[in-house]
Amino acid sequence: MQHFADTTTRNSATTKRLSAVTAGLALSSLLLAGCAGGGEAQKGDPGENDGENVAYAAQPSEVTSGDARPVEVVAADLGPSVVQVNVEAVQTTPRGPQQGQGLGSGVIYREDGYIITNNHVVENAEEVNIAFADGSVEEGQVVGTDPYTDIAVVKVDRGGLPAPEFGDSGDLVLGELAVAVGSPSGFQSTVTAGVVSGLNREVSGEITGGRQETALVDLIQTDAAISPGSSGGALVNADSEVVGINVAYLPPQQTGAVNIGFAIPSETATAIADQIIESGEAVHPYLGVSLTNLPPETAQRFGIGVESGALVTNVDPRGPAAEAGVEPRNVVTALDGEGVDSTGDLLSRLREYSPGDVVEMTVASGGEAREVTIELGDRG
Repeated sequence: MQHFADTTTRNSATTKRLSAVTAGLALSSLLLAGCAGGGEAQKGDPGENDGENVAYAAQPSEVTSGDARPVEVVAADLGPSVVQVNVEAVQTTPRGPQQGQGLGSGVIYREDGYIITNNHVVENAEEVNIAFADGSVEEGQVVGTDPYTDIAVVKVDRGGLPAPEFGDSGDLVLGELAVAVGSPSGFQSTVTAGVVSGLNREVSGEITGGRQETALVDLIQTDAAISPGSSGGALVNADSEVVGINVAYLPPQQTGAVNIGFAIPSETATAIADQIIESGEAVHPYLGVSLTNLPPETAQRFGIGVESGALVTNVDPRGPAAEAGVEPRNVVTALDGEGVDSTGDLLSRLREYSPGDVVEMTVASGGEAREVTIELGDRG
């Protein structure tokens, strides 16, 4: 079935070849042996409690910035604010639906009990328990999920939680300190450090087990180690501000590269979380096209007249783009006067709009460019 959405994309062959794996929820059962981060991997973990997949961590010791290194300060500040998300869920397998257990991480968003995690951590969850850094455990309720950004919100009936500061990920620069805090393989409050390795990265939604047509865009790349179970944890800057929600990594055994991890920018995470808390869901504008990056050979073959942009591969005949005259093999080169160099550019900028907004889009074809006016729909 062909899907049409503003976040529909066909990623490059290079990304597909990476065959990356999720850094998050790892379901396991007797019939699902070998899944990283769950089931057998958790047996004997310190702090295992009555068979539940819960790992406890001691309270961070007091550290002052005057006599400690930045990573130690960040670890002390953020340790209490990052939780472990333990899930009972049903996973579809070749043998049919199977009950399994899994875990991921989460970041306290508000002191009144709201926690941000990844959609793929709690997707299809029947039961969620939140393990805090002080060793306590609370039952959690999934408030809402958004598969398009891979953000979800869980609520616990508890107040006075240590909510951290969320920083502006738009201010990040390459090479600055990045600290990841999460629960890889059940080892709660694990801290790894590195740098911001890249910005505005785009990866296929397949790497988190999400919808295949859904690309994750605008991601922060880091070499701070992210592993199975880290999904939903915090990526933190030197000022102890959460600048991202960890979401995925590329496995070294498949890519030959070490420590390539990704995080969802804090602006995206908090904007989606606010929508979910307010209404139980996140709303996204709908353009009605399938997209891919424009390969140079395609531009030459069809005489498009531009060297970069978002190539339209298919159009929903009942969608907003079709009504505006957008056709397959058109290339989107600008949105409201701002240049579009790739699919990721277009998708990330569309997220700044709401259904019903009117945008001006520049499209190129046959060596010519034209402006089209589009009223964005509701993905629904």
